[in-house]
Amino acid sequence: MDLRDLKLFLHLAESCHFGRTARAMHVRPSTLSRQIQRLEEDVGHALFMRDNRTVTLTEAGERLRQFAQQTLLQYQQLRHVMDLNGPSLSGELRLFCSVTAAYSHLPPILDRFRAEHPQVEIKLNTGDAADAVEKVHTGDADLAIAGRPETLPASIDFMPLGLIPLVLLAPALPCAVHAQVTQVTPVWSQIPFILPEQGPARRRIDLWFRRHRIPNPLIYATVSGHEAIVSMVALGCGIALLPEVVLENSPEPVRNRVLMLDNIESVAPFELGVCVQKKRLGEPLISAFWSQL
Repeated sequence: MDLRDLKLFLHLAESCHFGRTARAMHVRPSTLSRQIQRLEEDVGHALFMRDNRTVTLTEAGERLRQFAQQTLLQYQQLRHVMDLNGPSLSGELRLFCSVTAAYSHLPPILDRFRAEHPQVEIKLNTGDAADAVEKVHTGDADLAIAGRPETLPASIDFMPLGLIPLVLLAPALPCAVHAQVTQVTPVWSQIPFILPEQGPARRRIDLWFRRHRIPNPLIYATVSGHEAIVSMVALGCGIALLPEVVLENSPEPVRNRVLMLDNIESVAPFELGVCVQKKRLGEPLISAFWSQL
């Protein structure tokens, strides 16, 4: 049992979703399963109850969760005390990302960074992920989590975090839009779409329109960011092509009101990563954060 295993276990205990934890902690699902099995062998008890749809903690899992929280907290406190006895970074680091990335990708990075540099103050701003590269380029943020644009500015460095697949969402509840998309051959040009204003997802949607020969799609609304689009789909306003991670991190009542369609075989995932101005990589705070990626 090591600290990495405990961190993986704690994330899974919170998410109750192997796929979501594997993506957030940057491990393969098979690797995550093996590490959880190894923990179960170490403690001699099953930690999770699993079936085809749910993952829940057992009584032994709850006890290990409390132990893991206390152990990691004590370790962080120890590192903090040791840092006080030697040179330690301090100051302010400004980060920018979408609300979804603040849940899905940022926490494990911040966990590692704050364990090493507890005196650094983190200022996090959230907004439309399509604005992330520009925020860094203009100096409004020191670093940002962003989808890689087709053309990356020469002054920006980009550290990949993973590939983000897209899903085509429709209302699950009975409504006019649900009836349209569940036809044997949907007439896409007559189905209302809810679109993000800009960004990698929007470019892939436009490509999807061209491949399906939809020159004049029916646009119900364009929205800044992605998170609110899931709710609009759930209300029956239209369908939407969105990053899968947005759906995974939406509230459960909203997720239960949408369904995924199978008509996006031609849509490629986009690359998510952290961006920074190249000329600033030598700055101590930014260099320290960059080393945790």
